[in-house]
Amino acid sequence: MAKTEKPAAGKPAADETPDGGSSMINIILVCALVAAALVGGYVYFVRGAQRDPDAPKKDPDLAELMKPGALPDMSLGSQDAPNVIVEYASMTCPHCAQFDKVVFPEIKTKYIDTGKARLIFREFPLDGLAARASMLARCAGPDRYFAMIDVMFQTQPTWVVEGPEALDHLLQLARQAGFSKEKFDACLADKDLFKKIVDERQRANDVFQVDSTPTFFVNGKRMSGEHQLKDFEAMFTGIEKPTETAPPPAADATPPETPAPQTTPPAETPAPPAAENNMAPAQSQGSATPPQGGASAPQEGEPQGAPAQ
Repeated sequence: MAKTEKPAAGKPAADETPDGGSSMINIILVCALVAAALVGGYVYFVRGAQRDPDAPKKDPDLAELMKPGALPDMSLGSQDAPNVIVEYASMTCPHCAQFDKVVFPEIKTKYIDTGKARLIFREFPLDGLAARASMLARCAGPDRYFAMIDVMFQTQPTWVVEGPEALDHLLQLARQAGFSKEKFDACLADKDLFKKIVDERQRANDVFQVDSTPTFFVNGKRMSGEHQLKDFEAMFTGIEKPTETAPPPAADATPPETPAPQTTPPAETPAPPAAENNMAPAQSQGSATPPQGGASAPQEGEPQGAPAQ
């Protein structure tokens, strides 16, 4: 443990300076508190990872799933919506970020904004950085929570980095949500908030067998598949199910009839058409070039974190 120096005689202690110039001591205290909290969280993260991922999973009790955990649930949509999605996500999970960018806007526009579905978002941090990002979203307040979540997912590659630069980038994002440096430090030093987030993760792992992100439950049923819009729609109730588009009918393979040959030869044999120079068969236009730029799906469940199973 670091030794605390006493102030020299006749000089005020650092935390007694009139202008509050003890920022260095405050930073050290914040780092110490965060480090202690993260050590405790890391022990749990390692222990929680010992669950056998191949063990059979069952759907949870719906009433138990709908109970808030250590923290109040953060949700979007009508409380009376006939369909409820419970999402467990890690802020450093690439699959979670991909879902937030691509699929979630469709679900929100088509079902959440129209009162047909409700989303409950719960934290399931896969590492210490994800836990701190979740803490910042909570500290932003209920009105800015989902905006903060969305910004962090949209900019995930810029702040999910190694070293102290990660916190520097998170601070810049937090400033956009109205954080001062003091509020930022105080939020990350909140051991009670950190413990509640870790408790929420532990409950999900122990009670609901959540061991990867993103994990979805739709109306109490564990979701499998690719987490595309159609997969959610297949599990929704009270909506018109999308129909599969029928393939076009196959072309008639029967060749046309060949006209009977003339029995009387023509008076003159037509001359063959003049050959054209550089005549080459046209290249087939049917083979499409594969689209470029499609990112391969990163490994799930890493802090790598994407957020899919």
